[in-house]
Amino acid sequence: MLTESPDNAVRAAGRRVLAMEAEALLALADSLEGAFDEAVDILADASGRVIVTGMGKSGHVAVKIASTLASTGTPAHFVHPGEAAHGDLGMIARGDVLLALSNSGGTAELAAVIAHAARSSVPLIAVTANADSPLAGAARLSMVLPPVSEACPMGLAPTTSTTMMLALGDALAVALLERKGFSADDFRTLHPGGSLGQSLQLVSDIMHDGDAMPLIGPDTLMAEALIEISSKTFGCVGVTDGDGVLQMVDMADFKRRRIGELSTGQQQRALIARALIRKPELLVMDEPIAGVDVQGGEELYMLLRQLRAQGVTILIISHDVGAVMREAGTVACMNCTLLCHCPPQELTEDDLVRLYGFPVEVLHHGRHHDHHAHGEEAVRHDEFDQVTPHVHRH
Repeated sequence: MLTESPDNAVRAAGRRVLAMEAEALLALADSLEGAFDEAVDILADASGRVIVTGMGKSGHVAVKIASTLASTGTPAHFVHPGEAAHGDLGMIARGDVLLALSNSGGTAELAAVIAHAARSSVPLIAVTANADSPLAGAARLSMVLPPVSEACPMGLAPTTSTTMMLALGDALAVALLERKGFSADDFRTLHPGGSLGQSLQLVSDIMHDGDAMPLIGPDTLMAEALIEISSKTFGCVGVTDGDGVLQMVDMADFKRRRIGELSTGQQQRALIARALIRKPELLVMDEPIAGVDVQGGEELYMLLRQLRAQGVTILIISHDVGAVMREAGTVACMNCTLLCHCPPQELTEDDLVRLYGFPVEVLHHGRHHDHHAHGEEAVRHDEFDQVTPHVHRH
């Protein structure tokens, strides 16, 4: 005869309990009707706080429900019914809403809380499995739990009943936060600690700014830099650009973006801004518009033209003959050695053959505008140089 091993028996008991509680939650979900909607309305309209109360295991669940409500935008706290009759009734005031939990609905310790709520015109919402109980009778609204058995073999220990209460509290809290439009930013404000708070933390929450920052300019004397380091107690000093390089490269509006959120052209401009902090006389760029779209490339070359006008020498390493012809003042053609050094318009066909190793031609592509009006024809060629020419092998 086969007997079940102790381990299998334990595992079977665990699965039975979880299955029973899962079925209880499904039954609870199916039982939600207008009472749930009305409960959410009453809780949302409260001008005060939600007071959650319960005794024994229901009390422990009530503590958790109050905590969940408070952390999701509905002010709430727990009042112990045993302490209520000894002065804690003062925690319940007009404008509050009372949410009382009792599976039987006949918990004697709740009597003082129920009576005080009635005297103070505090709306009472009951959560109970007994619709005919004293608690349900005193409540403005009752949310009655479906009739399910407790999961313990004797059917006595609060298990499925407290699980349903806990889940119903979560359902109320989530319905309320959706009603109120409670956001992740609101949650971060109420929950700054722990891993959840850290995951929602912004740089601005921990950053120092203004006069608290140890900052100097690039021309600051070392002695003054040491004074700044010691006076701000950070053990370091930041060298900043007083002329606003981000504004210079038209990136000031993107300074709080992550680098991965920037386009390739924006990343190039950010790198140029970084280089400009040191006020360089020479800027070297290798294939500056590689991976950049046409508009981004035009904007980047416009920026480089502005920098040239301000006296910055720009050395571009590029295979883009069109950009060379359009942008460069002087070109150095190299193929293992220097082949020529001249203005781009002086490049000859022989120079290009020596550069590429085969005959080439430069095709200028642009937008032709043919206008036929009153017998007149006009062809515009003024935009040819704004499109990158292509080099084709014969």
